[in-house]
Amino acid sequence: MDADLIALSESVAVPCRQHRLLLATAESCTGGWVAQVITHTAGSSAWFDRGFVTYSNEAKVGMLGVSVETLAEFGAVSLETAADMASGALNNSNAMFSLAITGIAGPTGGSPGKPVGTVCFAWCRRGEKADAETRQFAGDREAIRRQAVIHALQGLLRRLEAI
Repeated sequence: MDADLIALSESVAVPCRQHRLLLATAESCTGGWVAQVITHTAGSSAWFDRGFVTYSNEAKVGMLGVSVETLAEFGAVSLETAADMASGALNNSNAMFSLAITGIAGPTGGSPGKPVGTVCFAWCRRGEKADAETRQFAGDREAIRRQAVIHALQGLLRRLEAI
């Protein structure tokens, strides 16, 4: 684990411990990398509840309750799906905050409307509507996934620090 990711996880731990918050993650293209970064931090069991790796559409529906209609209308890589994933992570955990990531890490799978490097994120606090956004990252598969992990954790940290 590199020093930047370790530092980011340790930064997320501070407001979680301070406010006694549990987190949950719902990941697709990052394959559990955010959960791996978080659980690398000693003591993270005090603030990390669980992570869902929902790579297939069937997993998104079955584990997180993403609607088949949302997937059909907007696709797996969409703000709507990311928001449903974040909400689903809360609905299926004890967490108070969640984050979700779904994207196209490549090298294949892109389209003109959603090129490789397109990643959708959502963050959700229990009882509130998910906050979702899309980013475009450059690089190879590993670089795109790493940038997505960093962006997701930085976005979470901003939201936690605003409590």
